[in-house]
Amino acid sequence: MTIRFDGRVAVVTGAGGGLGRQHALALAARGAKVVVNDLGGTLDGKGGTPKAAQLVVDEIRAAGGQAIASGASVTDAAAVQAMIDETLRTWGRVDILVNNAGILRDKSFAKMTLDDFRLVVEVHLMGAVNCTKAVWDAMRSQNYGRIVMTTSSSGLYGNFGQSNYGAAKMALVGLMQTLSIEGAKNDIRVNCLAPTAATRMTENLMPEAVLELLRPDAVTPGLLALVAEDAPTRAILCAGAGAFESAHITLTQGIFVGLPDDAAEQVALNFAALSDRSGETVPMSGNAQGTLETGKARRALG
Repeated sequence: MTIRFDGRVAVVTGAGGGLGRQHALALAARGAKVVVNDLGGTLDGKGGTPKAAQLVVDEIRAAGGQAIASGASVTDAAAVQAMIDETLRTWGRVDILVNNAGILRDKSFAKMTLDDFRLVVEVHLMGAVNCTKAVWDAMRSQNYGRIVMTTSSSGLYGNFGQSNYGAAKMALVGLMQTLSIEGAKNDIRVNCLAPTAATRMTENLMPEAVLELLRPDAVTPGLLALVAEDAPTRAILCAGAGAFESAHITLTQGIFVGLPDDAAEQVALNFAALSDRSGETVPMSGNAQGTLETGKARRALG
């Protein structure tokens, strides 16, 4: 089986360099028409020039592919909608959206300003929301769509100095969980990619020997699998250095305490037991928690 994207149209945000550039080049090499979106700003989100996006477009065209550039900021919903409208006028459809754009403003929470927290959430979370909202109706009408949110281990598991980034990245998992449910009837499959790669965002955080292993193009095969015709949906794929893992948000079987006067004490005393992971599940919707809890209560109360 060879994954191809002939006849498909892909939009990749933050595609002027790093991971986004590799994603755009790989999609184009496999037949997709690509919208290369990049504001062209600094790592902390300042400034902007469309030059970076245009250079990637030139690369794709030089290799015989089709691409157009966009300098729209993902935080500007009107500009994002205009980008998608142009895509639809140019190619008539949009099949793939890769929400990859992001910035960093790392500081410990004690030293972080609310403005720095808010801006990172605005770019990562609301940027993905703006782009996804702009393509959603088109994907529903054509009964086909593949969307990837770029999450992070910093969101899934935490990382010192990245409370803003981690909060935004975990929020994208929640967005993916619900959109995968809502998009199912129209074959819109929504997944998350958690990359570990040597990009502008990581070059000052890791030793050189490690950075050499973490090439951005070692992540992109995972991205291609998540947007293929036979892609999964509702997956959290972790990728780095050519290695791939799946992350899951699980629910333990837990315990029943009821409502005695010492219920709080019982929860505290039995925390190890309610955290026992044997028999844990990966719920298919948020209703699973309530179903599990009411079931335990009914059994306990006869």
